[in-house]
Amino acid sequence: MRPERHGKLVAVRIASSVFVLALSIALAGCGGSSGNPVADRGKQVYLSQCISCHAVDPAQAGGVGPAVKGSSRELLEAKLLRGAYPPGYKPKRPTQVMPPQPQLANDIDALAAHLK
Repeated sequence: MRPERHGKLVAVRIASSVFVLALSIALAGCGGSSGNPVADRGKQVYLSQCISCHAVDPAQAGGVGPAVKGSSRELLEAKLLRGAYPPGYKPKRPTQVMPPQPQLANDIDALAAHLK
């Protein structure tokens, strides 16, 4: 093998190893099971359906949506099913950007458990 080709091969192997290590560390930070299967399901739903507007960390505001940590089941049901706020609720933001998400009707309890 030519020395310059060997050097490139070593560089690629090192870069690949660094990438795999970084990915492993990042995924380890994602957390595993909470020990509560309902909350775990809520986390899966949240990560797949909500983070395009809300932050990955529900305690933080997202690019479009507010922080949702601690949202009550009543609030989730009203916003997800009807696109409205429950009676007497004061919104964190004055916008009406979030459309109803009726496909999540069966996951409201799980989302509430995750956001608790």
